[in-house]
Amino acid sequence: MKNLLIVESPGKVKTIQKYLGEDFTVKASIGHIRDLGQKGMGVDINNGFQPKYEIPEDKKKVVAELKKLADKADMVWLASDEDREGEAIAWHLFDTLGLSEDKSKRIVFHEITKNAIQQAIKTPRNIDINLVHAQQARRVLDRLVGFELSPILWKKIQPKLSAGRVQSVALRLVVDREREIMAFKKEASYRIEADFHPEGTKSNVKVKAVLGKKFATIEEAEAFLKDSIGSEYTVEDIVSKDGVRTPAAPFTTSTLQQEASRKLKMSVSTTMRLAQSLYERGLITYMRTDSTNLSSLAINTAKGFICDNFGDEYSRPRQYTTHSKGAQEAHEAIRPTFIENTSIEGTPQEKRLYDLIWKRTMASQMADAKILKTDITVKGDKRPEPFNIQASRILFDGFLKLYIEGSDDAEGEDGEVLIPKLDIGQKMNLLQMRGECKFSQPPLRYSEASLVKKLEELGIGRPSTYAPTITTLTTGRGYVAKGDKPGEKVKVVNLLLEGSTISRHEKTEVIGAERGKLLPQEIGLLVTDYLMNNFGQVMDYDFTATVEKDFDLIASGNLVWNSVISDFYTPFHQRVDSALETKNYNRPEKELGLEPGTGAPVRAKFGQWGPYIQIGEGEDRKFARLAPGQLIETITLEEALKLFELPRTVGQLDGEDIVATKGRFGPYLRHAGKNYSLPKGCNPITVTLEECQNIIKESSSVSGNGVLAEFSGSGIQVLKGRYGPYIKQNGTNYKIPRGVDAASISEEKCLEIIKLAKK
Repeated sequence: MKNLLIVESPGKVKTIQKYLGEDFTVKASIGHIRDLGQKGMGVDINNGFQPKYEIPEDKKKVVAELKKLADKADMVWLASDEDREGEAIAWHLFDTLGLSEDKSKRIVFHEITKNAIQQAIKTPRNIDINLVHAQQARRVLDRLVGFELSPILWKKIQPKLSAGRVQSVALRLVVDREREIMAFKKEASYRIEADFHPEGTKSNVKVKAVLGKKFATIEEAEAFLKDSIGSEYTVEDIVSKDGVRTPAAPFTTSTLQQEASRKLKMSVSTTMRLAQSLYERGLITYMRTDSTNLSSLAINTAKGFICDNFGDEYSRPRQYTTHSKGAQEAHEAIRPTFIENTSIEGTPQEKRLYDLIWKRTMASQMADAKILKTDITVKGDKRPEPFNIQASRILFDGFLKLYIEGSDDAEGEDGEVLIPKLDIGQKMNLLQMRGECKFSQPPLRYSEASLVKKLEELGIGRPSTYAPTITTLTTGRGYVAKGDKPGEKVKVVNLLLEGSTISRHEKTEVIGAERGKLLPQEIGLLVTDYLMNNFGQVMDYDFTATVEKDFDLIASGNLVWNSVISDFYTPFHQRVDSALETKNYNRPEKELGLEPGTGAPVRAKFGQWGPYIQIGEGEDRKFARLAPGQLIETITLEEALKLFELPRTVGQLDGEDIVATKGRFGPYLRHAGKNYSLPKGCNPITVTLEECQNIIKESSSVSGNGVLAEFSGSGIQVLKGRYGPYIKQNGTNYKIPRGVDAASISEEKCLEIIKLAKK
């Protein structure tokens, strides 16, 4: 064998082997082949914090095979990824396989194309030991923090908890935001809106205007409406301004995670898994990058495509500057490897993510959009406060023809707001005026996308750390739940003026409702409070960001890695010793009131297995767990008492009671000696008899391997999945629309659903 080329992922092997031919044997290390030892700290604190590396048991077979092949090869090419983790993997391979510099070469490529692979072979380099040291410093520091803090949490709060340098600071962001919301005091005000008909226009023309002033009370708003009876309105001023909108830069790792969350409703971990697959198939460039650069080849190819398909006026080649500190400009942004590939083969999710990357890349090379913004002032003759009308008209759509960037805090996306041509002095006939009660809004909770954006703004973590950090918080430790907040129902009174009559209308408003947000759990609050009180330095945003800068300086050769660790560790370890010597941490407890009827005290507490409600004392006391999203700080007596409505007999099926209740692993149904999990979002207190019967019948119809139905002719299976039933054909999954009974679905219906999904 002449050449052995080692990559990280098995997914790349087949493609790269095809490009290199018979002179090369391509194998995968399957990620890291060595890591810090699991027994003890894995770091020699007394010897310059030297790592104690071990080959994990599940990697010994891989290492043995690579060692055998490396000994036979004339040259070993280390082709792990081009980031710090990849550089460290190359160094570990070099060291573990016993390679020499004259028998090994380090190569990198940011896309899996024939040209990129062949160019990498022509331009090998040595392993960059500074990048290795930067990765090693991060790994050692994170091990020191986790190894010393986690046992304190086990002792003071609850077993099996963990703390981490980035993880705990990300948790603090979520908890701090929740505390802001808890402290927020909503204030009501009245917003006045009016519908006008411009004189001289068609009878069905209606223009909406908003008063520039809000009123604090319903009395003030009603007085304004009374004064407006019989008022004559005219256009007082018209101001038009030309504006431009510039396309966003091509995707970096974090902006891809954010936009996929906003537009495609994908979790950060799902986005990264799909992007990894697209990269390994040679469809996009490397998906871990903080650079917005595009190669000259990509820019020129995009220009040709835009001119040919949209016209020369839509083309505007541009290169973006990366603002992220420590960004590596030699890398490229995430883009399609071949611009002309407007679509790909793959799963529906892969296709949607690729389409997003393709459109963002192309839009970045398109002309600015030109927009005419018009502000119109309308005044009456009885009150001085003006009404405002805002309109926008797209004069030239430019990049908007292809792509509009999503937003964290707004529903929908910008578009045109068209109004008829108006002139100063033109009469505006009042059709209707409304005084609507509105409440000030608390800060929005973080979504996965907005948390990634905040972490990046603060300089905390790096592109490769965001997905595993959020996964650890939401699924690994239960510090945070991803879910919906139902909001608070508030009765309001709105006003309506039509002609000369003012009427009042009572309405129920829901305020503070949010969907798909990160909700801190009680254990997350406890851990954050404890770490803030005892390890403020580790939880400090500036400190965490400064450490990232130190890693960048190590990577550039301007700092010695173990000196950075030493400066941190000495005071940190002293604080750890001090924390261990103090008494046990006081867990939160809250008196909620008395149980109606018995007069027994109701308390919210935190115990060994989490937060719970206790009614009464002694042997007669009753317990109930808090539901996900409920917190000791904010739970009310009414909410606590509802938790004791379980177990609840909902009704019967086949002469047997159906009992809805909750267990250690969530809500479930009990029927005829069997348990049935309730689907996500289904409340055991409110679930109906019909819903229960359907859940039991559907579960009972599933075969032992989860198959609801099979159609051999078309290769279709109808399967019971974690999130409900779905269709599978040729390795691709298809969602069954709501209202379709999966238990009795026909083959024809399945084919129809698949056809629609492919469109």
